[in-house]
Amino acid sequence: MARIFSHYPITCSTNLGFDLSSSHRHLRRIIFRPTFITLSLTQSPCKAWIRRFVAMDSSGTDSAKEVHVGLDSTTEEEYATQSKLLKEFINIPSIDKAWIFNSGSGSQAMFALSQANLLANKRKKFMLSGHISKESNQSVNFHWAPFPVEMTGASAFIPSPSGLKLLVIRNPENESPTKFEIWNSSQLEKEFHIPQKVHGSVYVDGWFEGISWNSDETRVAYIAEEPSRPKPTFDHLGYYKKGNSLDKDIGSWKGEGDWEEEWGEAYAGKRQPALFVIDVDSGEVKPIKGIPRSISVGQVVWSPNSNGTAQYLVFAGWLGDKRKFGIKYCYNRPCAIYAIKFISDEPKDDANEVPIHNLTKSISSGFCPRFSKDGKFLVFVSAKSAVDSGAHWATESLHRIDWPSDGKLPESTNIVDVIQVVNCPNDGCFPGLYATGLLSDPWLSDGHSLMLSTYWRSCRVILSVNLLSGEVSRASPSDSDYSWTTFALDGDNIVAVSSSPVSVPEINYGKKVLDSAGKPSWQWSNIQSPIRCPEKVMSELSSLQFKFLKVPISDVSEGLAEGAKKPFEAIYVSSSKSKESGKCDPLIAVLHGGPHSISPCSFSRNMAYLSSIGYSQLIVNYRGSLGFGEDALQSLPGKVGSQDVKDVLAAVDYAIEMGLADPSKITVLGGSHGGFLTTHLIGQAPNKFVAAAARNPVCNIASMVGITDIPDWCFFEAYGDQNHYTEAPSSEDLSRFHQISPIAHISKVKTPTLFLLGSQDLRVPISNGFQYARALKEKGVEVKVLAFPNDNHPLDRPQTDYESFLNIAVWFNKYCKL
Repeated sequence: MARIFSHYPITCSTNLGFDLSSSHRHLRRIIFRPTFITLSLTQSPCKAWIRRFVAMDSSGTDSAKEVHVGLDSTTEEEYATQSKLLKEFINIPSIDKAWIFNSGSGSQAMFALSQANLLANKRKKFMLSGHISKESNQSVNFHWAPFPVEMTGASAFIPSPSGLKLLVIRNPENESPTKFEIWNSSQLEKEFHIPQKVHGSVYVDGWFEGISWNSDETRVAYIAEEPSRPKPTFDHLGYYKKGNSLDKDIGSWKGEGDWEEEWGEAYAGKRQPALFVIDVDSGEVKPIKGIPRSISVGQVVWSPNSNGTAQYLVFAGWLGDKRKFGIKYCYNRPCAIYAIKFISDEPKDDANEVPIHNLTKSISSGFCPRFSKDGKFLVFVSAKSAVDSGAHWATESLHRIDWPSDGKLPESTNIVDVIQVVNCPNDGCFPGLYATGLLSDPWLSDGHSLMLSTYWRSCRVILSVNLLSGEVSRASPSDSDYSWTTFALDGDNIVAVSSSPVSVPEINYGKKVLDSAGKPSWQWSNIQSPIRCPEKVMSELSSLQFKFLKVPISDVSEGLAEGAKKPFEAIYVSSSKSKESGKCDPLIAVLHGGPHSISPCSFSRNMAYLSSIGYSQLIVNYRGSLGFGEDALQSLPGKVGSQDVKDVLAAVDYAIEMGLADPSKITVLGGSHGGFLTTHLIGQAPNKFVAAAARNPVCNIASMVGITDIPDWCFFEAYGDQNHYTEAPSSEDLSRFHQISPIAHISKVKTPTLFLLGSQDLRVPISNGFQYARALKEKGVEVKVLAFPNDNHPLDRPQTDYESFLNIAVWFNKYCKL
């Protein structure tokens, strides 16, 4: 067996961070010792909270006996019991990224993982390396390093193309410099501190994010916040000072200056994304000039470095010169693929600025650019269906551009369609592209076959795409009901992760084989996972099972597109124990947001926890979801609050008819548009659900439209097109918004409802949930509200996520009498 070491010797800190909100500042000092924690406290109301939070030992035993204010002893015991099991599920790590490096002794794998750190309220990042050995009997083994290495304070880590260098970026949490570290296989080679006057934090958001080594590994291109713009300065008397600067002066103070548009949810306080290049030998940072500020840049890659030809920086750009709508989760924002020639020497004057080329003028959307290995093709993903229709996410397409061998870009480029939008897929056939992105190196050795992951109905699958013929074939097992995601390529072989609602993520290795006609397929083998789950979790999961339900459409209206008449899907998760007892467990109808999103058949810690405590689940992918073709998706806009509500009720009734649910024990859970459906359902079907939980729900579009970061969503989903949008809604618009909102049905609601709200939510501002909850209280409906002061729309910070689902479990247990 090969000896395994971490591929890079990254520093590992043993210091434990403690992140306190302002309400817990009575905690003055934390002293960490090998076997216990000593806390120096002043007397305060948070003393009991601190004791309860940190006095839990590794076995999960809570030694504190204090009772929470407002809870009886029975409820207190319920929280204590549930928290122990939930903690086991929350601790399961996520596999975030993977890289494969080839050397003379074989392939080396490096995985980036993360795990919730509840005390610090952050996710702990770490890396694990392994050697891939291919045995004589054709089997494949991963020999893992004995321990992972924690990446303390690392915002991103990016291996170079050869795997000989590793770039580690550490963004500051204040106005300190951004740190760039260059590591080799044995030590830290270089460390550079980039001050705020050069640029702010590097974007590592998964959207604008783009960090790219050039081919000879001498430079890295990346996206970072532009430096702060000068603000008006006033002296101690309040007099305006000429010659405003960014420097602090003890005898003066800064004004706010002009307000600038931002990209909404998750980007509050973030400055304009801009393009930079760093020389990894000298540390010199070069801002790339010639890009208008009206373009927000992202996803940069280098063009091929052919001898004697110019090298370009190719990137996606979003226009935001007039109005910046929220961009997170919104693929309907117009964007294009741009190229700008990289010149190492500064132009002598602005007149000699390098021109910027729009490579995708003829199409309304282009992002995620990738060059083929031989540099002949530039491939990109397009969300033109979303941009042209107005849906915030829709069926995507894949395109290619032939890259000029001489490096001279023509005035106009010929865009070749590789995968077109699928409207009405035949049963069992490819339903269209829903990729969201591509690997940094997605290519097989033939140079024209690309591997990607996409939604296929309620699953995620791996596809092989022939760039020349446009042929699409399924690389993940066609008989698998699990969701599969490709993480890296080992030559022509695939390293992937698969999971299901009842099984934790597993690493799989797909070996490419050719049939007699030379057509490729992949033989899959499961790799011993580095993720170790507690026995309690594995025991609970072993009794769970799932299946797909095809729910027929009962109300086929005239003019409905063919693809919207086909059955939609729901994933039914249950316990084998309930089947043995002959009784149905309480059912949770689980509703995704969007509405143009999807609940894939993959593992969720929180939902697995709810299954383990005795709930079946009906995870509904109503019409309008991704993965089923464009007809079904576009059938929903203009009918929200009606068609989607009917679909959910049809799915619940279908489960009852099949004997899968007890009609007296049905609950409903949803977030965002799923919360919109949740609050609609308890109004339109007031006797159907015994309890409900809504996470940042859309309850009143009429009050939301003026304060959300996506007011265009309100118009599009209400009317079904983009033509009605205006910054000043008319009384008719507001009446329409109210009519299709859950608040229009509030007089009929009697279902006890739990609300989970984020105070920093710009997508569905907290006032929406508050208004609806207060209206329910006014009419005597039992309501509970949890408001998280530092969370935005996803409610995904570790403590918030944990407390949310702990309360959901206790709330549902109360009304299902578990």
